[in-house]
Amino acid sequence: MTLRLLLDSADPGAWERWLPTGLFFGVTTNPTLLKKAQQPCELGHLRQLSGRALGLGAQELHLQAWGSTATELLRCGSALHAIAPNRIVVKVPVTTTGAEAAKELISQGIPITFTACYEPAQVLVAAALGARYIAPYLGRISDLGRDGHGELITMQRCLDGVGSSVRLLVASLRHPSDLTRLAAAGMTTFTINPAIAAGLFASGATEAAAAQFEQDASA
Repeated sequence: MTLRLLLDSADPGAWERWLPTGLFFGVTTNPTLLKKAQQPCELGHLRQLSGRALGLGAQELHLQAWGSTATELLRCGSALHAIAPNRIVVKVPVTTTGAEAAKELISQGIPITFTACYEPAQVLVAAALGARYIAPYLGRISDLGRDGHGELITMQRCLDGVGSSVRLLVASLRHPSDLTRLAAAGMTTFTINPAIAAGLFASGATEAAAAQFEQDASA
């Protein structure tokens, strides 16, 4: 698999800053990010936001379904996917309720991202059901006092071991070094916030060299 980066933000200002760079394949959102960005978690508003993200060049937009039952998740997920059928990936939590809804959505040809993954065994749920992605929360796993990097490596080995095409969509990164460490271990798909994106370019030596090039060009 080739490297795929997604921007983890529901802030249209961040989309306008980062999507034109071509660095990101798409955008991931959820109700918590929408709340943080002061964007209503409502179908009509998400339709409007989706148009903005896709218009800025996002190839995929991951929108999270909501509902307390599988029927509600299914109904919401179908409505979200209908916003842009070839571009929307529906997110559901990796719970029994989420799995039940995901089964039906996948049977309709709707791509799924399982989210809120905290346990290595949960990637096998995604593999068994044929999801497109599963998103483990690296930083939050580490916050529980566990070896987040080690557990994500185990998750990737599980997927590789069963020959699954599910992409491990690494989320909750705290530092650019998290990305490089896991990429070195063979992971290819990450969703990162704008601060991490900026950190990928944070090199005083590079900035100094670029300034010197400009100075020499005008000498």
